[in-house]
Amino acid sequence: MMQSRAQDQPRVIGRYILYREIASGGMATVHFGRLHGPMGFSRTVAVKRLHPQFARDQEFVAMFIDEARLAARIRHPNVVQTLDVVATEGELFLVMDYVQGESLARLWRASRAVDQIPVRVASAVICGALHGLHAAHEATDEHGKPLGLAHRDMSPQNILVGVDGIARVLDFGVAVAAGRVQSTGQGKIKGKFGYMAPEQIQGHATRQSDIFATSVVLWEVLTGMRLFPGDDPRQVLAKILSGEITKPRKLAPHLPVGVDEIVMRGLERDAARRYATAREMALDLEACLGLASPSQVGSWVEASARTELAKRAAAMAEIEHSSSQVVDVATLTRFAEGGSPASGVSLLPSDGRRPGDDSLDASQSETVHHGSVPLMFDPARRRARIRKRVVLGAAVIAVVAGASAFAISALHSTAGSGIEKSESSAMIQPASGTSPIIPPLESTPSPAAALPPHTESDLSARYAPESSTSSHATNTAPRPPPPSTRRSPTLDCDPPYSLDEQGHKHWKDACFRK
Repeated sequence: MMQSRAQDQPRVIGRYILYREIASGGMATVHFGRLHGPMGFSRTVAVKRLHPQFARDQEFVAMFIDEARLAARIRHPNVVQTLDVVATEGELFLVMDYVQGESLARLWRASRAVDQIPVRVASAVICGALHGLHAAHEATDEHGKPLGLAHRDMSPQNILVGVDGIARVLDFGVAVAAGRVQSTGQGKIKGKFGYMAPEQIQGHATRQSDIFATSVVLWEVLTGMRLFPGDDPRQVLAKILSGEITKPRKLAPHLPVGVDEIVMRGLERDAARRYATAREMALDLEACLGLASPSQVGSWVEASARTELAKRAAAMAEIEHSSSQVVDVATLTRFAEGGSPASGVSLLPSDGRRPGDDSLDASQSETVHHGSVPLMFDPARRRARIRKRVVLGAAVIAVVAGASAFAISALHSTAGSGIEKSESSAMIQPASGTSPIIPPLESTPSPAAALPPHTESDLSARYAPESSTSSHATNTAPRPPPPSTRRSPTLDCDPPYSLDEQGHKHWKDACFRK
């Protein structure tokens, strides 16, 4: 009992949390999983865990790794997508998309207890599987070279039908392809006996072998019976090699006439006489039986597996709720520091170390309890980062303010010196360097002195005589002569001064000479 509870406890596998079991097969167990990424991103996944006894077998380990390598090259809506592979503590885990649905094997058993699978629903499911197989058969490597992939284990257990009405092929664990790392040992047969093609029994599997196996599944879902029944593998293999195959319409007269030809062509013992591609068979089947819509298929799935789907939905809701309380802080720290997110890490370790501590063993996996305190980041580190940013911002503002004040002060200083210089230049300079020349007392100020400041060009044009040949009257923008410049005998002394551009008076020195 204690061991069972320990197995039910979540485990951290790299950046994934491993939860309770979904299903178990001969080679691996499938679990609920939860991917935790940076900034609180999370996603429900399915994690396939190789059985411990197989993890110690080099042949099975190589086969398992090949599954991930090959399946990752297949991108099609009718194939369950492989997302990641994690190796830690001597175990191997294959991470796949989680699909809310049920295997065709369980759906078929549930339908047999009540009624037959609707013909158009069966056609839609098998056609989807055939399209997924065709994508696998046509898969290429990184250089565009065909992989020559064959599934080798097509059966109702490896066709997953989702509540979205889409059938998907899964489990390429015993697939074989040209150039794969692991090859099946001499004399060993991989796959389920009741769905093997004659050439596969003899050790040679091709894409036509998958077409034969899928045709066996089609025969069974249309008739509601097993094509090659039996518990003794030798008897089953003998039926496959030489047993009589009954046409489907003899057992299910309601089927359309053309369906016998399609099924029997797929079940030809001579591989050369079967369909050349899975897609070709899918198109013929669609034309003969038609297809149910995805919504119709999804409704059939929900009706056939309502209890099991409800249990899984409840389990997934509980997992999503509990996983929101534990976040892979170490992984988030590695993301922030540019590290690799794929390495194994522990969430909220129980040995007293802080999440993200450099002493944390990246390959260690520990049990995570649901009562953990939720942490999206390390508060101490965040406060330190905020303090650094505040200090840096204040320093930048102070430097900018100081530079601005210095620039304004320099500008004012320059402007003031210019004004003082202009005012000083407006004073009458002495002719001999002894004292300034004072105008006679009897001279009265010119009416222009009371006028507001004007530009020099405006004033010179206003007060200059019409016949004057002075440069003040002819130039549009004349420059004022230096104070020491002497005027010609025809000097105009009305008024006895000139104005510069700032409106400052410059007394005409020659006008006061006798």
